[in-house]
Amino acid sequence: MSAAAQASGASPKSIRARKGGAPLACLTAYTTPVARIVDRHCDIVLVGDSVGMVLHGLPSTLAVTLDMMILHGQAVRRGVENALLVIDMPFGTYEESPAQAFRNAARVMAETGCAAVKLEGGVDMAETIRFLVARGIPVMAHVGLTPQAVNTFGGYAVQGRGADAARIAADASAVADAGAFAVVLEKVPETLARAITADIDIPTIGIGASAACDGQILVVDDMLGLFTDFRPKFVRRYGELGQVAAEAVAAYCDDVRARRFPAPEHVFSDVAPGTSA
Repeated sequence: MSAAAQASGASPKSIRARKGGAPLACLTAYTTPVARIVDRHCDIVLVGDSVGMVLHGLPSTLAVTLDMMILHGQAVRRGVENALLVIDMPFGTYEESPAQAFRNAARVMAETGCAAVKLEGGVDMAETIRFLVARGIPVMAHVGLTPQAVNTFGGYAVQGRGADAARIAADASAVADAGAFAVVLEKVPETLARAITADIDIPTIGIGASAACDGQILVVDDMLGLFTDFRPKFVRRYGELGQVAAEAVAAYCDDVRARRFPAPEHVFSDVAPGTSA
């Protein structure tokens, strides 16, 4: 199956040109209805591998497959017309070699019609990013806390404190020099995010990295209050839709059991409207 590439709306080039300008607003999406909503307002829509935890109940992103990302990417693509559509490369699909990364990224782009892919890693991924970009695959990078490396980090702790700041700064510089059009900075101190944003010539997209970045991204289910298993410090809830949904489901079940639903207005008669018996 193939999909037409995104041709209208934002592009990697136009996003890169926003460096130092009005902040970029970005959210994740995993389904067509949500994609249609966020596309009206966002500059970038990311099909994140967070889909594994948010929609599939997985304990981390590590078990997410390429087929899962393509399936959700196709759904989101149907709802995106204006924003830049980016799709995460899942764990194990790009780390082995630049050639492996190209094969899998090319498949993602061909089958979803996305405009770019995102992959995690800094200095260690610079060669791969350069390889992909040279072959027509725009790349958004991701440094700082990289969730696919959770076992290496030993959890989801803040990265780049103290002497470790030099490592994150080097990662950001490396991906920028390799040709990434933007970089996600996740869970790093504000001072480090500010320094990196000033130092590199591509937009920084913060998630737990302060307003010093060139833009912000959140998992849409987090900010809407739909995913409630845990709540990172950097998440602001702009809605409590999980509670609203729970109340609606409870009301529905109560009405069914009390035979209040379906009511007469929800029932069909045996005579068609406009006809006589």
